[in-house]
Amino acid sequence: MYEPIRTKSVHTPADHAGDFPHRTREEELDIQLAGHLAALLAVTDELGLGEAGDRIAGQVARLRGAPPVRHAGLSDAPATALHRRAHALAGRALVVAASRADTAVAILSAERMDAHTEALAADARTPVGAH
Repeated sequence: MYEPIRTKSVHTPADHAGDFPHRTREEELDIQLAGHLAALLAVTDELGLGEAGDRIAGQVARLRGAPPVRHAGLSDAPATALHRRAHALAGRALVVAASRADTAVAILSAERMDAHTEALAADARTPVGAH
């Protein structure tokens, strides 16, 4: 009823393995982690947290092999929104760091999450109009 296939499939991986670049899982996680940390660095710089930014920049440089671009100016965004964003980014970095067993970044990310949680709690305790 059906005629047998006489030619090889164009989708045979062994035939086309060299046609496009391949990355290992670890390389993909390094790229993802560096991206999360670079985004966290931008928010950290916007908040004016120099020492924390320097620590994050050091980890980004280690992962990428080159120092990251630093954010120069402060934004008009409310500090509460920036702390929430930084907390979320640090959480994402923590998840990726844990999956690739990068203890240094996992500790740094957890510390940043704690710092932003503390800043949000302090901001919540501040009376309205006291800013």
